Amino acid sequence: MTTHRSLFSSLLFLGLSIPQAIMSPAWISVLCLGGYFLLPGPVSCEGAGKRQKKTPDKKAGNKDCKADIAFLIDGSFNIGQRRFNLQKNFVGKVALMLGIGTEGPHVGLVQASEHPKIEFFLKNFTSAKDVLFAIKEVGFRGGNSNTGKALKHTAQKFFSVDSGVRKGIPKVVVVFIDGWPSDDIEEAGIVAREFGVNVFIVSVAKPIPEELGMVQDVGFVDKAVCRNNGFFSYHIPSWFGTTKYVKPLVQKLCTHEQMMCSKTCYNSVNIAFLIDGSSSVGESNFRLMLEFVSNIAKIFEISDIGAKIAAVQFTYDQRPEFSFTDYTTKENVLAVIRNIRYMSGGTATGDAISFTVRNVFGPIRDGPNKNFLVIVTDGQSYDDVRAPAAAAHKAGITVYSIGVAWAPLDDLKDMASEPKETHAFFTREFSGLEQIATDIIRGICRDFLESQQ
Repeated sequence: MTTHRSLFSSLLFLGLSIPQAIMSPAWISVLCLGGYFLLPGPVSCEGAGKRQKKTPDKKAGNKDCKADIAFLIDGSFNIGQRRFNLQKNFVGKVALMLGIGTEGPHVGLVQASEHPKIEFFLKNFTSAKDVLFAIKEVGFRGGNSNTGKALKHTAQKFFSVDSGVRKGIPKVVVVFIDGWPSDDIEEAGIVAREFGVNVFIVSVAKPIPEELGMVQDVGFVDKAVCRNNGFFSYHIPSWFGTTKYVKPLVQKLCTHEQMMCSKTCYNSVNIAFLIDGSSSVGESNFRLMLEFVSNIAKIFEISDIGAKIAAVQFTYDQRPEFSFTDYTTKENVLAVIRNIRYMSGGTATGDAISFTVRNVFGPIRDGPNKNFLVIVTDGQSYDDVRAPAAAAHKAGITVYSIGVAWAPLDDLKDMASEPKETHAFFTREFSGLEQIATDIIRGICRDFLESQQ
């Protein structure tokens, strides 16, 4: 009991009564860990001394929804004061659910009426609380619904470095139209696409039959959006009872792989797969390798102006399966990957790298996309891999190396780009490739973003 009395005496000497002292979390930890349970009062030692869980950084925002978004709201006489306020409420709910933050989505607001007005830029507010207050303060302007004029102004003036736009982040305009626009919106849509802006149209309260004669272009939605595929258009029947429409719209705005009009990692990369077809792989494991390749390729927006995919199979020899220019649709690329025939033979990875750099990347060397090489192998190469990999790095190709089973770790590191720990992967079993595919996709997007800084 001597230790107990010394501790209690020390507390009293400091001018603290024992009940006061035990209010301190630090003292509770000391007392509980030391076994001092004789203090009066209802003291609980449950969880004392345990490390507290870190709370998420709310200021960072939703890191899985990085986008620079302009809300282009309708401030015309079409909507009127009452529905204008309902529109602001809906936009506020969308902004709140997005998870605005320094490392998440950034938003700004433009009002369309007779003349467009930028109410606030991306850089002005980085918290949901501030954005909601700014939206609340926006006043109704009135005038004609010159949505085309406002969209063109937004694409040209809103998205600039000075306004807070971030490199490598999708640029998005969400256009709210109550009824129909008074001017031509097709040209504005073309301008927006040229500036790499993804245009979403949220239409509310379509014109009634007797009003259709006043609509300049009945098909204005299809002509304004980024792509006429249904993804970029969204209809709300009325401004009343809109809560259930918030989440589906937010999900669209956070689906970055669909943002085809912005330069992103999903549509601005060339990815060549170098696939080990040696005898040690075997037919069944080779199929798992092709599934791995497909799982990566299917995530990207493949087109003649978007992401491009190529594949080379190697043993001692190299067999180009398809080049970057052979197939320009995702469906065709995935189909040809499924039909790749297993070669079987030895393993000369170094020669295969040199072949791919020269014959696959050579013809598109001066293109706008960032180049990636993904190597999948299961064993020791019979030739040197260090010099060919260094030549690939020098040519501006980012290399990911994935080893399975007997692949030497030193070879994987020699082939991979820096930093090695994020570009070289190893798994004992071919079934482990499934998880690595996710890591490769994230890595490609990370590398792409860093290249845009």
